[in-house]
Amino acid sequence: MTAALAGNRYVPAAIGTGSLVVLLALIELLIRIGLINRFIVPMPSEIIAAFPRVITEENVLQRFLLTAGEAFSASILVTLFGVAGGVLLYRYYLLRLATETWVAAVAAAPLVLMYPLYLVIFGRSALTIVMMGFTAGLAPIILKTLEGLTATRRVLINVGRSFNLTPSQQFWKILFPAALPTIFVGLRLGLIFALINIVGVEFLINFGGLGQLINELAERYDLAGTYAAICFVILVSICVFILMERLERWLRPVD
Repeated sequence: MTAALAGNRYVPAAIGTGSLVVLLALIELLIRIGLINRFIVPMPSEIIAAFPRVITEENVLQRFLLTAGEAFSASILVTLFGVAGGVLLYRYYLLRLATETWVAAVAAAPLVLMYPLYLVIFGRSALTIVMMGFTAGLAPIILKTLEGLTATRRVLINVGRSFNLTPSQQFWKILFPAALPTIFVGLRLGLIFALINIVGVEFLINFGGLGQLINELAERYDLAGTYAAICFVILVSICVFILMERLERWLRPVD
């Protein structure tokens, strides 16, 4: 029975939506009875009511497009340089031994704290935000690309050698397809890191996008509007995730 329900494409979505509605109703109840301070967390009904106001009065569509454009630019950069960096470390073993630990350390570092340096280099502009997102998302993609390539089954490589494939053919026909699932895991992680840093830097330097909107609403102590703006950031994250999922299905139509 459970397997049959899980096989229906609409049942999981309905359960997820229903769970979210129940959670919001529970939070609303806890706020109304005073267990959650409404001066810290506004009621979900107030947040929902704030959406039309934020859309009409705060020019949220233009801000959304600006943040989405910055995220898209950063995603192109981290994909190109991240995958290429992972391939480079796979090809040159000495380089991997020398730098892999440092790349892993960068992935765990709070890179958003570097924004003053980027302001000095690139100025207070969208380029600073894009480069911060690029820097934050680069390391996970490099590491996951390297992991996917090194985890390729030896039997597949041996089959390629038995067919006298050139190194280029072996990469594109065996190594890269085998590593693709792991690479996409890295892309998801990298783009999430990039988006977090993009919105965070927008908030910190008060320059354009949804991060600036959250900053402005928070300074006005418009809690409902602030949480509504945060929901728009979540919407950007969902769009990025759906786009990556569809791209992976397109590149891997057969499991």
